[in-house]
Amino acid sequence: MTRTRATAFGFIAILLWSLLALFTVGSAPVPPLLLNALTFAVGGALGLVWVARSGGFGQLRLVSWKVYAFGTAGLFGYHLLYFSALRMAPAAEAGLIAYLWPLLIVLFSGLLPGERLSGLHILGATVAFAGAALIVGGRLIDGGVTLTGAALAGYGLAFLCALTWATYSVLSRRLGEVPTASVAVFCLATAVLSAVAHVFTEATVWPQSGVGWLSVLALGLGPVGLAFYVWDMGVKKGDIQVLGTASYAAPLLSTLALVLAGQARADLRLLLAAGLVAGGAALAAWASARAKPFKSGPIRPATGGRSLP
Repeated sequence: MTRTRATAFGFIAILLWSLLALFTVGSAPVPPLLLNALTFAVGGALGLVWVARSGGFGQLRLVSWKVYAFGTAGLFGYHLLYFSALRMAPAAEAGLIAYLWPLLIVLFSGLLPGERLSGLHILGATVAFAGAALIVGGRLIDGGVTLTGAALAGYGLAFLCALTWATYSVLSRRLGEVPTASVAVFCLATAVLSAVAHVFTEATVWPQSGVGWLSVLALGLGPVGLAFYVWDMGVKKGDIQVLGTASYAAPLLSTLALVLAGQARADLRLLLAAGLVAGGAALAAWASARAKPFKSGPIRPATGGRSLP
């Protein structure tokens, strides 16, 4: 597989993740832990089919239990926070705050050995966080109608969601080589853990319509399923810098999907906030791209750690 082709696989994940907010809204009123269990069960089953056809289950025995624990914690934590945030706060605004993760990845990566933060990184961070502040501050100026205690908590969970995924992504680069097949175990373990936690902490509420069930299935097949497998291929064998830059389109695509579906109103503040979040993150990515230009061509054998999805 060439670097260009692997990078293209990563683009597929970004497109699928832009539908995460829309399908999450469509799955209401399913509680977060139950939604986690249902969607990751679908994503894990999809992965098992792929593993069986791509090399067998023997490769899974070579992966350390520590890697499985790390991957499960990352997927479980991120999606629990994400689904909870979108249940408690307006979907478009909470989704934009959650999509601060590309920017945080750039900033955190600059703290790794051999990397550094530049003035453009800091400027990008300032611009993107201004977009997040505009979301919450604008709701407050509106008179606090939607800035209830639950909505404010939802915004906080959305930020923790971004922080969780960024931390997970950066730390995963320090792991040894891990086959993409391991993602299937991450998904299934997350489904089991979510189901157990749901039984003890939530009331069971199933989707109320055909649209709700289709949304759950779509989540499991796409943003909470296929996306993790193709992203794993992309970050391991493609150009991470290009993928990082492309990820900053996700907030705009996610907001556009919600607006087109009638789940959000395209007011000036929302569009400006989306532009600030995406633009600030892209500015930070540009700073990194200047230091590490894109390289195409065949993939060279890895000599160090690789990323998980």
